[in-house]
Amino acid sequence: MRDQLSGLVFSTEKGQMCPGCQQAVDECACNSLAEEQRLEQLDGVVRIRRETAGRKGKGVTTVTGVPLAEKALKQLAKKLKQQCGTGGSVKDGIIEIQGDHRDTLKLALEKQGYTVKLAGG
Repeated sequence: MRDQLSGLVFSTEKGQMCPGCQQAVDECACNSLAEEQRLEQLDGVVRIRRETAGRKGKGVTTVTGVPLAEKALKQLAKKLKQQCGTGGSVKDGIIEIQGDHRDTLKLALEKQGYTVKLAGG
């Protein structure tokens, strides 16, 4: 009876564990798998739109569909923010630039060789 109940209950051998893949946090591959799935779903067209929903009336310009990894996407966002002279962020593969800068962003992205489409109103 004792042999059946001797399963491992708790261990600190591997440290903190990822809840998604049950691997040690240092060896976790969840973020890279999610990034690969995001890149596979892109169609090669960068879409720029102006949004105000959920921002208390403040407008932001969002750039979606850029086929870059997260690190390169953050570098691109930094360059775009500098060209527009404003702030912004990167969330879930979407670049958000404060204010309405659709035309400026379109020209900047087309110079870098992306196919750009203005979406929304």
